[in-house]
Amino acid sequence: MDQTSKPACCSASRGSETKHDAMPVEITLTSFSERKSAESRKPTDGMIYLVGGEFLMGTDDQEGFPSDGEGPIRKVTVSPFYIDPCTVTNAEFQEFVAATGYVTEAERFGWSFVFHLFVSPETAKKVKHVVQQTPWWWNVEGACWKHPEGPDSSIGDRMDHPVTHVSWNDAMAYCKWAGKRLPTEAEWEFAARGGLVQKRYPWGDLLKPDGKHMCNIWQGKFPDKNNMSDGYTSTAPARSFEPNGYGLYNVSGNVWEWCADWFSRDYHLKSSAIDPKGPPTGQARSMRGGSYLCHKSYCNRYRVAARTANTPDSSTGNMGFRCAADV
Repeated sequence: MDQTSKPACCSASRGSETKHDAMPVEITLTSFSERKSAESRKPTDGMIYLVGGEFLMGTDDQEGFPSDGEGPIRKVTVSPFYIDPCTVTNAEFQEFVAATGYVTEAERFGWSFVFHLFVSPETAKKVKHVVQQTPWWWNVEGACWKHPEGPDSSIGDRMDHPVTHVSWNDAMAYCKWAGKRLPTEAEWEFAARGGLVQKRYPWGDLLKPDGKHMCNIWQGKFPDKNNMSDGYTSTAPARSFEPNGYGLYNVSGNVWEWCADWFSRDYHLKSSAIDPKGPPTGQARSMRGGSYLCHKSYCNRYRVAARTANTPDSSTGNMGFRCAADV
């Protein structure tokens, strides 16, 4: 299989793997403006204000995946906006669930995709289905945001880690509650670049400058041996490693981040160069940033211009999100 046709490490999708439908649940979400008056927070408190402007989006890098629509390099302008320095954590998502009673899609489906090395021997005995094209993804019953590796796991010692097993629809529900929104792909890349021009990573062109690990990705032989030389085998805390020039943490590696756009490999070739928002319809939503499973030998998508997508109802153990907000 050549590089341009390799599937992403996150390619497990309910679009092709769903064996039964989630039952619809009617939930009334309290908007941020309707919360208790005792809460004095503003939606943008703690967020990073970015003035926006013109930047060079995309890449023609030979390490890239042309079939993902990473290129060509083009001039894009984004208006001022706010963005969170970190992905939404387990603690923040738990606050949302406690306030609203929200039930994630993984909980309603009754299962989610878990990386094979993280499944306990007891849970592994009950696994009946793996993804054919990417067999390291196992369909684990009971896996969800609060049980990331299955019903016998918990987030008790990972409250400051990114929430995972959240679908695009779940992320949108959280954003509505928080008075925020998901960033567009253009906003995400503008923010992730941190002011650098056409660099491969948020910190420059070298993956490990002076031998220093700058992000949480796979080290070793994927998908069976991770030597954890960066200190992590799964998610790292949301505020780990050095932030980029704009103060954003972990925009390379750790977890894939949902964006607002419908995914298209070529829509950007004919879309507006000012505040592009992707096509009006589609089958999958864009994701950015790569994850702790990305490795140069297989899924080199932790580069700042890299992109992939998944269906809006999909959830895995390496997908999360960060919020943006209007000025």
